[in-house]
Amino acid sequence: MLGVAVSAAMLLDMVMLSTGMRVSLRNLLLSRGFQLRLAPKGTLPFDTDATIPDASNVIRVLHTIADITAISPVLGGQLHISIGSRTITTTALGVDPTVQGDYEVTEGRTLSAANELVASDDFLRASGAKIGDTLSAASGYDPQLRSFTGRRTLILVGRAHFLYMAAEQRAVAVPIATLQQMRGAGARDRASLFMIRARDGADVDVVLKQIQAALPTVTAVSTETAMRQVDERLSYFRQLAFILGAVSLGVGFLLVTTLVTVSVNERLGEIVVMRAIGVARGRVVLQIVIEGVVIMFVGAIAGLGLGLATARYLNSILAAFPGLPAAIDFFLFEPRDAWGALGLLTVAGILAGIYPSWRGASLPIAITLREEAVG
Repeated sequence: MLGVAVSAAMLLDMVMLSTGMRVSLRNLLLSRGFQLRLAPKGTLPFDTDATIPDASNVIRVLHTIADITAISPVLGGQLHISIGSRTITTTALGVDPTVQGDYEVTEGRTLSAANELVASDDFLRASGAKIGDTLSAASGYDPQLRSFTGRRTLILVGRAHFLYMAAEQRAVAVPIATLQQMRGAGARDRASLFMIRARDGADVDVVLKQIQAALPTVTAVSTETAMRQVDERLSYFRQLAFILGAVSLGVGFLLVTTLVTVSVNERLGEIVVMRAIGVARGRVVLQIVIEGVVIMFVGAIAGLGLGLATARYLNSILAAFPGLPAAIDFFLFEPRDAWGALGLLTVAGILAGIYPSWRGASLPIAITLREEAVG
């Protein structure tokens, strides 16, 4: 049972690994309904420090495309926030609060004025700040003058969960105009990213082509395009998962075959007596096959719990990969995957029991009885 449970756990984990990261990434990208993203030409969003100039004109052009219903500009950067004698550096996002798709407020409220910010749990723990506190923030540091630049006083109005941030990454969000002003002339009317929501029922690929034709100076990426790129990069994980899953299924099959064979050999006398008194061969085979299925099924149920515990542990290790959003799961449990793994193991149990049971039920009755009696 333990061997079958280990095989079942490994099979389940490999099935979860083969689809987990892809499905969780897709769910993350679509969690706020934005199917398209614009980034500086030649890069992916936030891959570099490059920004898109003339952001207001980009928004104006995008509004001319009929199937676009929402545009969320985002400017990335850093803020240095003074807390008493300490200075905490944090990732900062400049957003349009009315259409933003980067965070969810969990306490307090969202941004409504230019001098407000919301912060992540990790920032609040590190700083000790509370909702309603007034904070002194700066957008840069001049090493020659040893002083901060782009200073601004901001009021903390909410606690937020940032959807795309890595685990334990400190983050705050302010209105995009505020961050642009704090960063100075180099960030005036600039954005790092635009998230775009298309009308329900609209063909996203058509909208993507319209954006590319209207704005050839930026890189437009749809969720489907991003997923195709992810599939190419994750092909190794899928191949590895397929190989290890096949190995675990094969090990489970061989293990049950061995167990059933041993069981049949130990019960040859009983089987031959049943055949001698007129029990049909098919009935004997069915009884032994059912025993093999029970072994596999009980082991698989135990393996389900073991597999989930193992997947959770491995996922906690892989989730610590630098820069990876905390919402990404390498091992994503889906009931369909669990039932699929259990179904494969059950079929393997049936196949594993057929040969040894048929062989045992097909032995010559008289000869086998004499050998058993002599033995």
